[in-house]
Amino acid sequence: MSASEFPKGDLLKGKRGLIMGVANKNSIAWAIARQLHAQGAELGFTYVGEALERRVRPLVESIGADLLVECDVTSDQSMDDTFRVIEDKWGGLDFLVHSIAFADKDALKGSFVENTSREAFRTAMDVSAFSFVDAANRASKLMQGGGSMITLTYLGSERVIPNYNVMGVAKAALEASTRYIARDLGPKGIRVNAISAGAIKTLSLGGISGARSLLSEGKAWAPMRENTDPVGVAGAALYLLSDLGKSCTGETHHVDAGFHIVGMPEDDAGAE
Repeated sequence: MSASEFPKGDLLKGKRGLIMGVANKNSIAWAIARQLHAQGAELGFTYVGEALERRVRPLVESIGADLLVECDVTSDQSMDDTFRVIEDKWGGLDFLVHSIAFADKDALKGSFVENTSREAFRTAMDVSAFSFVDAANRASKLMQGGGSMITLTYLGSERVIPNYNVMGVAKAALEASTRYIARDLGPKGIRVNAISAGAIKTLSLGGISGARSLLSEGKAWAPMRENTDPVGVAGAALYLLSDLGKSCTGETHHVDAGFHIVGMPEDDAGAE
């Protein structure tokens, strides 16, 4: 993705937002961050662990951001510390981007019913769904003048995707949580939405067995006959986080070249 794919503007000038979930330069969250930065937003980032810090810090510094906080979303103390840092530095918050998910690799293979242990289920739900509930609760207290939040989901929440298994269940919980959070925070002028992005070659996709087929089949089935472009996801995020998305809340917005609308492919799907 080149800088020209994120033309400069001022839709978010004077706005401050937290990005949770950048893993490397190929992350969907990083594409979103670049789009928001190009539109004038001041950004803060979280990471977990030294390995991710080494990847994320150079990216953060490349756009002139200086707020990078270690945050373990499974720890109440770590979440307390993260949002305390944000409050001390900025005093408030205008938007939140949540792009965090995790499931045990063994639970992402073969049979869902046979390979999902109690601990695997608990972990997937905690990291992939509850973390947004918790972050939204904390962030909302810093959005005194209203604001906007988005989370990232995937079609495996609605349909059975091979080897997605417990993550699909967790993403379904995430989407339901988005609607309930939107209901609760709406009176405070806070909009809450989810983006259901198509398969993109990211670190997370690499953890799914058969990920290559998700890309090839997605391209063959999609009405646009193309893979999902991170630039399109970033554009949707800009719409939902800025005043362009005014009056839009509680939605799950698909950005997947139309893949989600197809029941079965055309006979010539994938033909050049």
